[in-house]
Amino acid sequence: MTPTLVLAAHGSRDPRFAVTAERVRHAVDVALPGVAVELAYLDLNEPTVGDALSATTGSHVVVVPLLFSTAFHATVDLPAIIDAHRADDPDTVITQTATLGGDDRLIDALADRLADIGTRPDDGVIVCAVGSRDPASDGELDAVARRLSDRLGGAHVQPLFATRLGAGGVNLRSAIDGLRAAGARRIALSPYFLSAGTLTDRVENALDAMAPDSAVAAPIGPHPGIVAIICERYRSALAMAGTRVART
Repeated sequence: MTPTLVLAAHGSRDPRFAVTAERVRHAVDVALPGVAVELAYLDLNEPTVGDALSATTGSHVVVVPLLFSTAFHATVDLPAIIDAHRADDPDTVITQTATLGGDDRLIDALADRLADIGTRPDDGVIVCAVGSRDPASDGELDAVARRLSDRLGGAHVQPLFATRLGAGGVNLRSAIDGLRAAGARRIALSPYFLSAGTLTDRVENALDAMAPDSAVAAPIGPHPGIVAIICERYRSALAMAGTRVART
């Protein structure tokens, strides 16, 4: 039996998130013919990850988190759900892979989304992500900003957390001022998000008020790079378990 692939997404009250997550699932399904690719959520949407695991009794399941950081959901929440299911169903083998972050293909995806809106060499880029209570996880965005700068040929890139714009948007203002002081003639926003939603809207609206001539890139969505990462995570998990799956 070919192992099931469960894509574990965060979840959101914004309907755009579920639509985007389903587009990612469909793209992965096309890339992995013959594999059952299921979409499940950690919060706010259904089916839950627990529901998806309960539907796969007695088989091998590979869980790939549709998450970009190693914060709480990836290191605490999801492993706890999997451990609870293992206790209830010891016959099902469950492998959780690493998150999608830390892969150069995500940086390529950010660069491609910026290229889609016609960014220029003298643009300053703000790359924004959710943010967490974990300092190590937050530090990952600094690395993303540095790598995106390199990918863009040395463009000035500032990281920003969408959950920490600050009173009156002071942190956003600081990022804008820093980029302009470095020579940026226009600001471009690069959402390090799977999908548009309330947080990306918040940053975009605040940016419109402070720098109305800014350009805004789309979130990563079903970019070919993210699909390739997911397929690679899945195949690597099978290789470690000694299970084979046909390559395409």
